[in-house]
Amino acid sequence: MSIQVGERLPEVVLKRINEGIESVDTRALFDGRKAVLFAVPGAFTPTCSEKHLPGFVQHFQEFRDKGIEVLCLAVNDPFVMQAWAQSQHAPDGMIMLADGNGDFTRALGLELDASAYGMGTRAKRFALYADDGVVKQLHVEEPGEYRVSSAEYMLQQV
Repeated sequence: MSIQVGERLPEVVLKRINEGIESVDTRALFDGRKAVLFAVPGAFTPTCSEKHLPGFVQHFQEFRDKGIEVLCLAVNDPFVMQAWAQSQHAPDGMIMLADGNGDFTRALGLELDASAYGMGTRAKRFALYADDGVVKQLHVEEPGEYRVSSAEYMLQQV
């Protein structure tokens, strides 16, 4: 069962590249702040690279103007996430999170079996809004869809 509105985000350690590889606890990322976390099945994949991340890059400042942090998650390694952020011109301040082993994705109950495509277990395409680590909104896409997790949709909801 996936995480529900009103529940606290699970505590998991993720990776990102800042000054080298950095381990970051989800409590440190979400407690005491408002945040939109969007997840993609894979960095450098078509919809993720053509629509999902670019939408959040384009509307990043609008979220920040509302006092909302923007975080991107994928079941990829931190080097892939860094290269993807650079190739997509992700702004400073957008947090690119690597859930390399899928621990956070599994803890959320939002894993996707993409083994038929040679990708193993990945994250479903979703976006959530959390305030002080508590999920206030959760929007999970149906397979093959891209609507309710878009930056434009999330901006209308927060």
